[in-house]
Formats: sequence, C-alpha cells, structure tokens
Amino acid sequence: MQYIERVIAGIDGSEARLTGYVIDNSDEMDPDRTRPALLILPGGGYAMTSDRESEPVALRFLAAGFHVFILRYSCAPSRYPVALLQAAETMRLIRDNAVEWHADARKVAVIGFSAGGHLAGNLATSSSDGELRAHGFEPAEVRPDALLLGYPVITAGEFTHRKSISTLLGPESRHDERLLDLLSIERHIDAATPPVFAWHTMTDPTVPVENTLMLIRACRAAGVSVEAHLFPEGGHGLSLGTAETARAGSRGAAGECDPANVVPCVQVWPDLAVDWMRRTLR
Repeated sequence: MQYIERVIAGIDGSEARLTGYVIDNSDEMDPDRTRPALLILPGGGYAMTSDRESEPVALRFLAAGFHVFILRYSCAPSRYPVALLQAAETMRLIRDNAVEWHADARKVAVIGFSAGGHLAGNLATSSSDGELRAHGFEPAEVRPDALLLGYPVITAGEFTHRKSISTLLGPESRHDERLLDLLSIERHIDAATPPVFAWHTMTDPTVPVENTLMLIRACRAAGVSVEAHLFPEGGHGLSLGTAETARAGSRGAAGECDPANVVPCVQVWPDLAVDWMRRTLR
C-alpha cells in the first residue's frame, strides 16, 4: 500500500493536509486492476475536522477495496471559498494521478459528514460553478462521480446549522443573502449533480433531519438518483456509530466512550454505502 501525503494550499495562505491510502496491485491477483477512489471530508462545523470521521471511516472503505483519501481542509479563520477550492484541487490531483495510483478517474466519489457534507454538496452541485471557474477550475472536471453524505448541513435557510454557516462566512458575510442562497445546496441540485447516498437520524438535535429531507426532494425534482436512510434514533456526529468512533465521555475512566454515541441501528450504513458505490460506480 502507498501512503500519500500532500499539502493543498489555500488562497488565504492556509494549508490543508491530504492523506491517501492507495492499495497496491498484486501480480498474483490482478496486476492491472484500477479501483474507484473515495475522498473523505470530515465534519466539524467549519471550525475543525473531526478525527472520528477521518481514519476510522477510511479503514472501512479501504477494506472494501477502494482507494481512500482524507482532506483536512482549512477551517476558521479561513472563510468561503477556501475549503471549496482545496477540495476541487484535491479532486484534480486524484484524477491527474489516476494512472500512477491505478485509480479509475471516472469513478471518484466524495463523502462528507455534517459541515463536511455541506462542503461535499457544494463541490458536487452547480452552487460552486462560479467560484470554481473564477479560480481556474472547470466544474465538470472536479465534480465527483458520486456523492455520499452523513447527517449533512444542506441548507442555509430555516433548518440550517447556523453555527456552521456563520463560521464558514465569518461575521462580515454571515447575513449576506446572496451567499446564503448560494450555500443552500438544495437550491442548486440539477441534472449535472451526481448520484447521491445520504443518511441521517430522525432525532439529530444539531443538524435537523429536514436538511436531508430537503436534499431528497431536490434530487427527486431534478431527476437525480438518490438513496437515503433515515434511522429512528441517535444524536449528531455519530460517524460509524460504534465504540471506536464515539466521543470520550465526560465521566468515568479516561478515554471511556460516551455510550450515547454507540447507536446499533446506524452501524449498517457503511455496508449500505459500499453496496451503493459498487452499483453506482460500476
């Protein structure tokens, strides 16, 4: 396996860190195999990028036979569109190196969680086209071939996670109606949007499930293929929903996980996502 590390510069002088896990080919099995790739955009309210939504998720998809990349994009004090352009540059980097990394450049998916889901949706829809073109990207060349979202921030409207959007825009722009419309992903889903896989819990107290419901309605209206899973219980930021990715509890032994973040009903989502990716990217 190749371990890839790159620094992706931000237009504000910040730096994002890209980590990649590229599976080696085997002469014994298939020396010419090309694999789909998955770019992970962790959540964190645009204030940080979560460890829980990074390597543990990468290992699940790596085990399923996908090349996997994690982008620790620039967060506050960086503002829009810094992270978007870093994600676009990462997509271009993966596709430009597809032959060396024996990846299929036509099968590069993006998965984003929470605010990372907002970033992924921004990259995958026409909401980003103007900014991308203004900075030398052709949107079609950096748009993912499949979009996966876990408890995503979708709207900047009524059901938004206000803190994420305010952190992304900063105090000077957080009430800018033009930007709020631009960053309401559900308003920019069209025929060019790739197929979508999404999951959310009905009881998410932080990013309301209405975000994913709006996503589903917008995809249906635009004729975009969408598979969505709504689980009956669980809070926000669950990642895999296992003890491995649960936040540390505030009580008990050091490092003891918070049992509220171990939610059995959501633990099926990685298997559902892998099956969906294999069907979608075939």
